Amino acid sequence: MNRSANTLLASLCLFGQAAVADQAGGPPRLVLQITVDALRGDLPDRFAGVLGQGGFGYLTGQGIHYANANYLHANTETIVGHTSLATGTVPAAHGMIGNVWFDREQDRLVYNIEDARYRLLTAGADVDAKTEIDPTQKAAKVEGRSPDAILSSTFSDELAVHYAGRSKIFGVSVKDRGAVSMAGHAGKAFWFSKSSGEFVTSSYYYDRYPDWVSDWNAGKPAVAYAGKSWELTHPSSDYLFGDADDRAYETDFPGFGRTFPHAYGAADDKYFTTRLTLSPAGDELTLDFAKALIVNEQLGQDEVPDYLALSFSSTDYVGHLFGASSLETEDNLLRLDRTLADLFAFVDKKVGLQNTLIVLSADHGQPEVPGHLQELGIHEARYFDTKALDKAPAIEALKAKFGIAEELIEAYFQPYVYLDRDLIRAKGLDQAAVERAVAEELEKFDGVAAAVSSTALRTGGLPDTLLMRSILRNFHPKRSGDIFVVFEPNIFINDFDGLTVASTHGSPWRYDTFVPVMFAGHGIQAQTVSRPVTPYDIAPTLAARLGVKPPSSAIGQPLVEVLGESAD
Repeated sequence: MNRSANTLLASLCLFGQAAVADQAGGPPRLVLQITVDALRGDLPDRFAGVLGQGGFGYLTGQGIHYANANYLHANTETIVGHTSLATGTVPAAHGMIGNVWFDREQDRLVYNIEDARYRLLTAGADVDAKTEIDPTQKAAKVEGRSPDAILSSTFSDELAVHYAGRSKIFGVSVKDRGAVSMAGHAGKAFWFSKSSGEFVTSSYYYDRYPDWVSDWNAGKPAVAYAGKSWELTHPSSDYLFGDADDRAYETDFPGFGRTFPHAYGAADDKYFTTRLTLSPAGDELTLDFAKALIVNEQLGQDEVPDYLALSFSSTDYVGHLFGASSLETEDNLLRLDRTLADLFAFVDKKVGLQNTLIVLSADHGQPEVPGHLQELGIHEARYFDTKALDKAPAIEALKAKFGIAEELIEAYFQPYVYLDRDLIRAKGLDQAAVERAVAEELEKFDGVAAAVSSTALRTGGLPDTLLMRSILRNFHPKRSGDIFVVFEPNIFINDFDGLTVASTHGSPWRYDTFVPVMFAGHGIQAQTVSRPVTPYDIAPTLAARLGVKPPSSAIGQPLVEVLGESAD
């Protein structure tokens, strides 16, 4: 599937002999926005020793690398970061405050892009695992998807408006939220269904699948991995973590194991397609589908700019299971580098890199695993049991003070504590007073850096600190929970989609906010920029580069280097 690094580099250096037209100073024919889920900003440099020249090497060697980019909001989860990239603003404005939130009007947990009005076009196709939440928390599985819950326009929306709907706009990812958020309201999204092994979409986008999608799915590319394994690409001695293949704190997912090779299993195994997403295979399938999309939708073939957002999810899943400092993460990044090189060579052949504006970033970073940190002598690193919060003596004493015998803390869904408001009303208590009292007690817990009530976030009077600003940027009055909880650095929860995992992101600390920002193609001149920037700058930069208006709630600023200007 992948060419050698030398062949790829030679192909890239040709810069599009088969390009459809010379760019000649006009807008790009294709905007290619790549999001690598959980790509912490240091990882490409850290593992550069095993990477080639045509993937990250192309971006850093022939593009602009912003090496000091950080998010400024507090809850660094997948939908939050993807929507921030798409809209150029913070969750307080775009509304996607978490992967899930408890909707008080519906009295149930909701998933960020669920929409019962728009069914999936494939009967029986699963929806994202994020909806498989604790059934005791009034969670309903809604088998429908749309971007309607996103409260700001996206860059792709503005592109559609500017060109009167003539731009072709697509988002593709293994994760539904990775595809839907980037495609925006005006584009079309496809994502991978683990139950069907296909790329699927909803009736928000189509009444029926385009023929080429049906043909691609009929070919069953996922089945080609049956009976195979994720093998280590190079001898273990070539890797930084080559002697660390088996750590007790890594996640032993059923049938996948903690050591290479990681078997995918038989095609009829119930975990087969899940294992594909937990490995580089998920990114490879995403690329294969994207190639078919580029060809069949004829992206970049005329003077009207098109937009393709690809979100590669494997880095996130591998990080959750094995951690950032693992042999699996290192080899996965090597495989991702080859996938990117393959993508760039394909785009060069079909569109021309000089006709394509490429931007790569991440929705969030990722932390280290507590077990690894403890091996290095960082002994305060550990997990925090959120399920024990309501049973803690301090909370029990507070409940006694308020005359409450039942559970006061109804649920914890990252990053919010939800109180039982019906119980508070039934007891004749003041909601704001209870929130404040619980927050004060939570802040006394060992491992809690801050606990801030939503009442305090609405009414103000909070200290003007970096942490409080990041929490405010995450606050939406209709969606946020009752108390925002921030754990101390290196204190983590270890639940991911109901699975106990090695590593979970979601904090405001730099290991979760630090991501790469890289631009290349379409006349970009190579340089490395170390001044502070934010991923919110990407959408306004794309808008400025193409001469369209920025997204409706954008707070980011155009990056002058991408516009060919000086930062002085």
